[in-house]
Amino acid sequence: MRGCLRAARAVPRRSKRFDILSSGGRSVSEFPASGRLARGARNLVALLGALLLLGACQREAEQPAPEIRPVRTITIEKRAAGSTVAITGNVQAQNEINEAFRIDGRLIERMVDVGDTVKKGQLIARLDPQNEESGVQAARAQLSAAQARLIEARATFERMRELVAEDAVSRQQFDQAEALRKTAEAQVDAARSQLTLAQNRLGYTQLHASVSGVVTSRGPEPGEVVAPGRTIVQVAREGARDAVFDVPVQVKNAAPRHPDIRVVLASDPSVGAAGKVREIAPRADPVTGTFQVRVRLIDPPAAMRLGTTVTGRMTLDAAPAIEIPTTALVRSGGKAAVWIVDPKTKTVSQREITLGAATADAVQVASGLADGDIVVTAGVQALRPGQKVSLLATSVGTPAK
Repeated sequence: MRGCLRAARAVPRRSKRFDILSSGGRSVSEFPASGRLARGARNLVALLGALLLLGACQREAEQPAPEIRPVRTITIEKRAAGSTVAITGNVQAQNEINEAFRIDGRLIERMVDVGDTVKKGQLIARLDPQNEESGVQAARAQLSAAQARLIEARATFERMRELVAEDAVSRQQFDQAEALRKTAEAQVDAARSQLTLAQNRLGYTQLHASVSGVVTSRGPEPGEVVAPGRTIVQVAREGARDAVFDVPVQVKNAAPRHPDIRVVLASDPSVGAAGKVREIAPRADPVTGTFQVRVRLIDPPAAMRLGTTVTGRMTLDAAPAIEIPTTALVRSGGKAAVWIVDPKTKTVSQREITLGAATADAVQVASGLADGDIVVTAGVQALRPGQKVSLLATSVGTPAK
């Protein structure tokens, strides 16, 4: 402002000599009216110039300085991951049996429910046996008729054998009697088989537990018509138990070949057991994108009952990885991103990244960052692209304290 005032004072004034020279060598007094007008015009021009200069200086003085926001940062550096991950799952039986009827029919009774303990051979459900009972009666009647025909055929055969020995009948008649006897015997065998099948179907109207265990789920309700093979109840076999986890693909790929897993109760971490991976699903779940992993529990305590929520911990392979604190993450278009500081201009820009395995306070970055990148870890929500920042502290691999 002071410089503008000095510039305004420095506006040159025309001298009287200049006025005389500009008037062709004649004194202004020789032109009294026109001289005064000329001087007024020159003074007005000088005044307007000074005002314009003062206004420009005023606007320049009022322009605010750009905001510089202090932030905490880390400098990216790859390091051995080798971290321990914890995943929540539940306890399940190694083997689960789907109990179902072999025939169709209307379910009239189910004797067990979810959580009930069953023993091998215990009756757990029944179908309406009316049709099968009628089938058994029909098969018995057919067997009785076949047995009666067999008795008659045998008697006829014995008479023909005596008569043919005396040449009282022809050999042809004897052969016919023998054929009738054999046919009657075959019909009795067939009728007996049909009776056995009908009795089996009658027995199939009752569903007995094939193993001892605990009922974990149930199917149709009494009154429904069920098809053969439809699950009535699911029974978890007594014995070995598994801890089942849904594992992200990043953890699955980073896991060692034969990992040592420690499984503890989610409600009481002091109660636990060792585990070994028994089975890994070959395909990911189409909804969650995770892989089901079954871990065999070695000598599990009694508190690890079926359905209990547990936490499994495993140390990943020590492979080079980039790891940043979770406080550095922001969302950009529905994807994970971080703020990157340009070390030359001290301005920030947003960059999308791909995440890997995560813990409570840190996350691995699969792609998007490189060694030497400066990532903002505190104050990320108040930044905008191109904003200038001042670095409070910069650390390597971990956030500055």
